[in-house]
Amino acid sequence: MEKVFLNVQCECTPEGVVTPVRLQWINRKWYDVDRVLEVGRAPSLLTGGKGIRYVCRVHDRMIKLFRDGDRWYAEP
Repeated sequence: MEKVFLNVQCECTPEGVVTPVRLQWINRKWYDVDRVLEVGRAPSLLTGGKGIRYVCRVHDRMIKLFRDGDRWYAEP
């Protein structure tokens, strides 16, 4: 499977904690991140790669969002 790269708007604290707040899905619509449920280093088992995984709730759906350096992607 291919990675689905997304535009993501984030908040960053002075301590360097990055939190996604909005994302632009492949349909070009923006969606608010309702809640970040989990954050931690983890591999993407479906697409390969690794980075920081954010398990988020977006419109009552669970999304696994990954930050790999400056790029963001989601598992399809």
